[in-house]
Amino acid sequence: MAEKHLIALDLDGTLLKDDKTISEKTKKVLSKAREEGHVVMIATGRPFRSSEPYYHELGLDTPIVNFNGAFMHHPLDSSWGFYHDPLDVKVAKEIVEACRSFQFYNIIAEVIDDVYFHYHDEKLLDIFSMGNPNVTTGDLRNYLKDSPTSLLIHTEEDELKNIRKHLSEVHAEVIDHRSWAAPWHVVEIIKSGISKAVGLKKASEYFNIPAERIIAFGDEDNDLEMLDYAGRGIAMGNAIDKVKTIANEVTLTNEEDGIGVYLSELLNLKY
Repeated sequence: MAEKHLIALDLDGTLLKDDKTISEKTKKVLSKAREEGHVVMIATGRPFRSSEPYYHELGLDTPIVNFNGAFMHHPLDSSWGFYHDPLDVKVAKEIVEACRSFQFYNIIAEVIDDVYFHYHDEKLLDIFSMGNPNVTTGDLRNYLKDSPTSLLIHTEEDELKNIRKHLSEVHAEVIDHRSWAAPWHVVEIIKSGISKAVGLKKASEYFNIPAERIIAFGDEDNDLEMLDYAGRGIAMGNAIDKVKTIANEVTLTNEEDGIGVYLSELLNLKY
């Protein structure tokens, strides 16, 4: 299969093993794929600062999709363009205000690499401190001045559904929301119409690779649109049922070199 393919990789639960490392086998397969002219890129819900180490570890030279499509750029080529589709700051503050009617631990707003915490939170600071962002703590209704790339509400499992129901009833036209995988009970909110598929479409047009020659790997509900858009949407063995249902095929888990095994067979990669 010599035709050039675009290979899009989600990070957590997909490219990354549970210990957040990339296996040597998968790394070798991806390197071989690039040698043979295929294009490899990352499409993640993470901000760039916490996906950059993996970008360099794989030696990539492609655009990257961050924040589930709300931010996209080319780390090595500033002339490529800079796509940022944030949530309206007014809407974000209305959501913060509405959260007063619900039980929640914290609300976090991210403006590309600036992080705003509604409350001081040692537990979450750990997660968000990768890449040394600028961190501001205080009532988001007062401190948040710019439109956030994403808004996260950390809550109780029981309250998650209630908050999402409210968001769907009140803000359905301007936002999209989804929840994180366990053990985190987090509602993630981005601007309506934004998804990894939006970034993938930009990349496919740039590289002149049609959707039918895109191979995308994912495991969670933030990968659904991307897997649906790709000619070959591949669910990891550890993916949620919804992802496996929409996928064209299911590969092995993130602990079993699912990406490496699938690509080496499909593209006949000898490494």
